[in-house]
Amino acid sequence: MVKIKVGIIGGSGLSNPDILKDKTDEVAATPYGMPSDALVVGKIGDVDCVLLSRHARGHTIMPGRVNYRANIWALKEEGCTHILVTTACGSLQEGIHPGDIVVLDQFIDRTHHRDQTFYDGTTGGPAGICHIPLAEPFCPITSDFIYKTAQECGYNVHKGGTMLTIEGPRFSSKAESKMWNFWGAHCINMTTVPEVVLARESGLCYAAMGLVTDYDSWREDTASVNVENVMKTFAENSKRATDVLLKVIPKLKDYDWTARLKENADLVKGSVLLPHSY
Repeated sequence: MVKIKVGIIGGSGLSNPDILKDKTDEVAATPYGMPSDALVVGKIGDVDCVLLSRHARGHTIMPGRVNYRANIWALKEEGCTHILVTTACGSLQEGIHPGDIVVLDQFIDRTHHRDQTFYDGTTGGPAGICHIPLAEPFCPITSDFIYKTAQECGYNVHKGGTMLTIEGPRFSSKAESKMWNFWGAHCINMTTVPEVVLARESGLCYAAMGLVTDYDSWREDTASVNVENVMKTFAENSKRATDVLLKVIPKLKDYDWTARLKENADLVKGSVLLPHSY
């Protein structure tokens, strides 16, 4: 069996390094610049883990300025086979409520100007052009582990959901939010893209918990999303997410990931067009 190593990207409200034992900080440099923060290397149970704060500890980096490529590259170079992430989000559908967890399986990209590939000729980066398939952007096996664990914890959790990612840092207008609702997206945030794309391009098993804080702006009978309302749910959301992570990660090591990781690697290899290869 392949020995796994789990990268954890903590979003808004979840970047506490104390979830790891025997932890040390490591500063990583990549061909794409510096990650958002130092990597915190340690263990959960007997599983090697690496924690990275997406917005930096102290929440100093806005969504559009996160160095997603450096973050994913650094975790891959550290030896991670999996990446589990949390992301604060708004609900776009009636059946999804603040405090719920949504285990994502699809996304819609409404970002602008974000680098979405490692294969762009950067010195030190990989050669060629990668046309990575994204019909299945999130790892279904890892996601199922998360879903079942959240159920066992007694949390309101939804299996599958489409995250619509906007550029930010502003929130949606009511007209935009109503359109996203009409499209059928389940949640809205500012960070899933390009993080999930880059993880797929790296051959990693990537899964995400959307932590619902609000109803965005589409509902007529609730206040539109604002920082004050979002912050009210942060503490409980973070507690639930931490609980799930601490319980699910030890379970992952008992699964044989050999075939899945080879499938991921083969997918990436088969998606790269090298110079003069066509």
